[in-house]
Amino acid sequence: MLRQLAGAGPRPSLLALVRSGRAADSLDDLREETGVRVEIVDYADAASITSAAADCEAAVHLVGILKQTRSNRYVDAHERASQALVATARSTGLRRIVYLSILGSHPGSGNACLASKGRAEEILLEGPSLALVLRVPMVLGHGDPASAALRRQAEAGSVRLVRGGASREQPIAADDVVDAIVAGLTGEVLPAAPLDLAGPESLTHRALVERAARVLGKTVAVRSLPLFAAKAFARVAERFLADPPITPAMLGVLEHDDHIDPGPACQRLGISLTSLDETLRRAFAEGGSPE
Repeated sequence: MLRQLAGAGPRPSLLALVRSGRAADSLDDLREETGVRVEIVDYADAASITSAAADCEAAVHLVGILKQTRSNRYVDAHERASQALVATARSTGLRRIVYLSILGSHPGSGNACLASKGRAEEILLEGPSLALVLRVPMVLGHGDPASAALRRQAEAGSVRLVRGGASREQPIAADDVVDAIVAGLTGEVLPAAPLDLAGPESLTHRALVERAARVLGKTVAVRSLPLFAAKAFARVAERFLADPPITPAMLGVLEHDDHIDPGPACQRLGISLTSLDETLRRAFAEGGSPE
């Protein structure tokens, strides 16, 4: 994304706010390529964000977690981080914010993750800056965790999926999400409500794994894991493990059905969508560059 932002019109001055030295080190190559400045901050600390972003005109807000742990809470990652950014906007010349949220987010959701994301959306939309909220499903791009997990399933030969992979997915290419973000940063008018954006095809998770296997030249047999068993494991893991592999809220997001018409959002943003097969080829390409 930093590469594409650097090429969007006159070369902008870019600032990346990260939480750790490890994350900062991962951007070393981009520092030379794009001229990006990197600062380590606490995402919920308005003072440190304000100090680092004092001269910024726009922000891309990507902070979010799918899995809550004892040390990494939804309220901190979503709501408090958004409150800190709004406080920064009130103290600086920050005119525009683009926020990446999740399809299904709503403050009244029964799912803790989706409800927290929905509250974060409200905080930003009610703030002093123009805000574009983009709700997206699974994002697939080279080198990202979602693509790696899908590839493992597709190459496993035999894989067990919750409910046999009955949940509906509508994955979108990382490149298309970046195009949407750039449109939000450069467009003249922003919608007052969140935009639901997804890829061109909605299909079951089972069909997605099988499609990924075909793109990779593999075959995969799918077996079913009952939903009650997955929920029971998630509850036990959340209760007894400091960093569980899955939690009930995370499972709920993963089992959420994504089936929307992306046309209105694409038209509003002036973007086009990459086909699913091409998205998978790019995500699985060997030696590609992460976006």
